Amino acid sequence: MKAEESKGNWDEQKDKLKQKFAALTDNDMLFKEGTKDELITKLQQKLGKTKEELLKIIEGL
Repeated sequence: MKAEESKGNWDEQKDKLKQKFAALTDNDMLFKEGTKDELITKLQQKLGKTKEELLKIIEGL
């Protein structure tokens, strides 16, 4: 997930993630430039996935 690509596609990706994982909230999905690692960590904890699993899920959206 590259920063410039992530920001542009994030609105689409977060909607798809929220559909796939009903437990995610808007607050869980907040993305600010420079906080990618924090976002990934938060999603890992919430979903019980490894970083690699989570990145594969996001890339597959």
